[in-house]
Amino acid sequence: MAWTTTASADARGTLTPDSPAVVVQWERDFGAVGIAPIHSSRAVEQPVFQSPVAPLTVIEHARIPAQPWHPGHRGVDVALEPGGGILAPRGGVVSFVGVVVDRPVMTITHDNGLRSSFEPVTATVAVGDTVLVGEDVATLATDPHHCAETSCVHWGVRRGDAYVNPLDLLAGFGPVRLLEVDP
Repeated sequence: MAWTTTASADARGTLTPDSPAVVVQWERDFGAVGIAPIHSSRAVEQPVFQSPVAPLTVIEHARIPAQPWHPGHRGVDVALEPGGGILAPRGGVVSFVGVVVDRPVMTITHDNGLRSSFEPVTATVAVGDTVLVGEDVATLATDPHHCAETSCVHWGVRRGDAYVNPLDLLAGFGPVRLLEVDP
């Protein structure tokens, strides 16, 4: 099943009628269950992010654990070729560029307080730089340990110390509800 959605966002990631269109694509087989975005009048008030890569092809979905010490996958792995460009999903300030354990990481603190982190990347920006939504911020570094069967960038988003699913922040993706499909 493939979803393609178009939304408009200004430099802060806020939906506006006169901003450039942002197109994202998500493919996943849900078997006998369909998935549909919930549309509401509050959509403009919710944080809206742009996909950091185009097209957006999710290799591994987020599995945010109930407790911080539980196992899980704290973000999404998105297909990208080595050297491929990564864009700021929302405006903000670059708050970290460095190595965490053995991987190069870059973090943006967004204007709404959420933080996006990407790994493994070679940052094209420096700590303290202000970035706009859609601005080039990094390229995918080669890492033989991450996404071993293909190449991808890991995108994690945190609110304080709690991780959130980045797909829930993309226009047209979340929150979602599951619908039964007639056989």
